[in-house]
Amino acid sequence: MNQEQLKRMQSGKGFIAALDQSGGSTPKALKAYGISEDRYSNDEEMFVIIHEMRTRIIKSPAFHSKHILGAILFENTMDRYIDGQYTADFLWEKKGIVPFLKVDKGLAPLKDGVQVMKPIDGLDNLLKRANERNIFGTKMRSFIKEANAEGIKTVVQQQFDIAKHIAAAGLVPIIEPEVDIHAQDKAESERILKEEFFKHLAKLDENVKVMFKVSLPTEDNFYSDLIKDPHVVRVVALSGGYSQAEANKILARNHGMIASFSRALTEGLSANQTDEEFNAILGKSIEAIAEASNT
Repeated sequence: MNQEQLKRMQSGKGFIAALDQSGGSTPKALKAYGISEDRYSNDEEMFVIIHEMRTRIIKSPAFHSKHILGAILFENTMDRYIDGQYTADFLWEKKGIVPFLKVDKGLAPLKDGVQVMKPIDGLDNLLKRANERNIFGTKMRSFIKEANAEGIKTVVQQQFDIAKHIAAAGLVPIIEPEVDIHAQDKAESERILKEEFFKHLAKLDENVKVMFKVSLPTEDNFYSDLIKDPHVVRVVALSGGYSQAEANKILARNHGMIASFSRALTEGLSANQTDEEFNAILGKSIEAIAEASNT
């Protein structure tokens, strides 16, 4: 584990940029960026285009370490280059931004009100490659649609089982059990979820470090006790379908949490914009998200 990166993640100001749209979510991200599906005919062409979009974001003068602590990458992005360097090396060496890797393979069908992760085949090999590519940590997402105690227990058990495996490989896992922001019993789901978090944190070896990526909570400062746990490097928030303005407004009320936005970060960006227009919109978004994160 890179100790300089760990210190930055523990105490630095700013937020984590989520640039990890995978095969299933890439078409939607590209459409929002102004590129329709008729612009590519297969996955490889699609991934080339999304990498061009991510490269444009990362190389933008607005994308800098004053406001951005880390960036989450998709596996395909980890294996590609920016200006002759692997993406993670470019992020850290040129930008001072800590690289993370999305490792999950998507969600299983809904059961007991939740969607656990599909099996992560080849995880050991992926973690080995992540270390070779100088990745600091990982991210994996589950989804909670209702306050089903058994379902949430299963989600957290799976997340921690894999997180311990990732930590043993020398990487810092981001545990992400997203709660549906539209669920009528969202607050109850969050209560059950946090209770399960603490049960598992209490069983971790002393030297294991984890992060959490959670939906913006119903109750302000709901995760303040989680932020203080000695195992926890950082608690970050996903935008979860909120607009950037609404997500920032809620985040600013949750002291100690920082953003890890995806859709909200790229809101308003278009392939058709000039670099000047693109950088201005991205810069405005980054400054607003950073301000909300630094409360």
